[in-house]
Amino acid sequence: MKSLGPVLVVVLAILAIWYAAAIPLNAQWARDQAARADRELGTAELVAETWNQDRPRLPTPHQVATELWGTTAAPCLDGRRAGQVSCVTNNRSLFKHMWVTLSVTLAGFGIGTALGIALAVSIVYSRAMDMSVMPWVIASQTIPILAIAPMIVVVFNSIGIPGFIPKAIIATYLSFFPVTVGMVKGLRAPTHMQLDQMRTWNATGLEQFLRLRLPSSMPFLFASLKVGVAASLVGTIVGELPTGAVAGIGARLLNGSYYGNTMMIWAALIAAAVMAAALIALLGLMERLTLRRMGFTA
Repeated sequence: MKSLGPVLVVVLAILAIWYAAAIPLNAQWARDQAARADRELGTAELVAETWNQDRPRLPTPHQVATELWGTTAAPCLDGRRAGQVSCVTNNRSLFKHMWVTLSVTLAGFGIGTALGIALAVSIVYSRAMDMSVMPWVIASQTIPILAIAPMIVVVFNSIGIPGFIPKAIIATYLSFFPVTVGMVKGLRAPTHMQLDQMRTWNATGLEQFLRLRLPSSMPFLFASLKVGVAASLVGTIVGELPTGAVAGIGARLLNGSYYGNTMMIWAALIAAAVMAAALIALLGLMERLTLRRMGFTA
C-alpha cells in the first residue's frame, strides 16, 4: 500500500495540471460566446465554460472519461441487451478498435522478436555478419517511420495486399531493432573466464549457447522486448493512418481529427496507452517468472 502513495500523488498532480491547462486553452471560445451574448464572464463561469465545452481544444479528464464510458462500457451493455454478446464485434465499441490494433501489434511484435533474435545470434557468432549487417540494422532506424509507412502501404496495395500485412510489417520494422541490440548485448554478456570454463568442460558451441549465453541474455532480452512491444504498437497506429482504415486506434485518431472531436482523439490515445501498459506489465510478469525459474535473484 505504501507504494501507491507516490503513484497517487503523481496522478493527482497530472490531473491538476490538466484541468489548469484546459482553462487558458479553451478560454477564447468561452469569451467569444459571451461577447456574442453581450454578457460578462466571472472567474467561476469562465472555469465552468472551459471545462464543459462540446468541442474543446483540450478536453478535461472528466470529459475524456465520459467519452471512454460511452465508447467502451455503454456499447457493450447495449449490445448485451440486444443479444450481441461480444464487445469486440460491436461497431460502436472502442474495444473493437483496440482489438484490431492489438492483433496487428502482436503479429508485428512476434515477427520482429523472431527476426531480432535471429539477427543477434548471427551477429554474435559471425564476424562477417557483425561487420556487414549490424551497421545496416542501426542505419535502418534513421529513416523516419512517417516517411516509410506510406511507401510500404502503397507498395503492398499496388500488388493487391492491403490491410493487415503492411501494418504488421511496419510494426516489425520498429520492433526488431531494440530486440536485436538487446539480444546482442545479452549474448555477449558472459565473460572470457566463463567461456573458458565452458571450454575446459568440453562443452560444444550449442551447449555454450544453451547453458551460458542464452541464460545470460534473458535480462537484456526482456528489457528490449518491453521497448519493442511499445514500438510495435506505435508502428501499428502509424501504419493505420495512411491506409484510410475504418477500424483501429489510428482510424479513431483520423476520425477525431476530421470532425474536430478532440475527446475522441484523447480517448483513443488513452486506449493506446492502456494497451501498451498492459502489454509491458504482461512481459514484466513473464520476466519475473522466467528469471526466478532460471535462478536470477530479484
